[in-house]
Amino acid sequence: MTATTARGPAPADAEVWLSVQDASAMLGVSPATLRRWSAAGEVDAYTTPGGHRRFALSALRALLARPEAEPAGLPSLGESPERMIRSLRRNALVAGRGSPWVRGLDPATRAALRRTSGVLTEGLLAALTATDPSSRRAGLLSAEDAAGRLGATAAAHGASLAESVEMFVRFRALVLAEFGSAAVRRGLATPDATLLLVTGGEAADGLLSVFIAGHVAGTPA
Repeated sequence: MTATTARGPAPADAEVWLSVQDASAMLGVSPATLRRWSAAGEVDAYTTPGGHRRFALSALRALLARPEAEPAGLPSLGESPERMIRSLRRNALVAGRGSPWVRGLDPATRAALRRTSGVLTEGLLAALTATDPSSRRAGLLSAEDAAGRLGATAAAHGASLAESVEMFVRFRALVLAEFGSAAVRRGLATPDATLLLVTGGEAADGLLSVFIAGHVAGTPA
């Protein structure tokens, strides 16, 4: 993929230039990922005199239209989504076992927590395996909704914010370890394996922010 990065005023033509936030939403990636692509020269951009990046709409459309421009993900690994979902669900359960508030839940609440954890893991997996931005965004939205509900549930059942974050961080580590194992099993090249882990880590970090917001909102007054 060829691209240039210009600094200074936007070219005086009919091109439409988008902000980092609008461009990342269009591509279905995080602003941090888009900035990294820009720094690597993988997407056309220029920097305003005020230091803000702007991205050419035509370049973004071309990026979406090119299959080779899609970030490495589980489809390229040939991994079974069902297998990964089962593994991620196990990781969610393992992460929660060390939390005292989880052990004190009644069976019905515990079952509801498992279902919500399942929605989160399936949404995260869907986002990382999507082949188009709209599907990627739909997966993230589903995972974010579940993350918020999990945070609220933890708060409602007496978990401190520190305890809740510790549990989520354990889950994040297990998820990334699973992605790393998948990359090794399938012989993914080092750059692609790194991109997969970075993308998965960024997605999990975004979910952590939503989880914390849910915990704060669900904390009894």
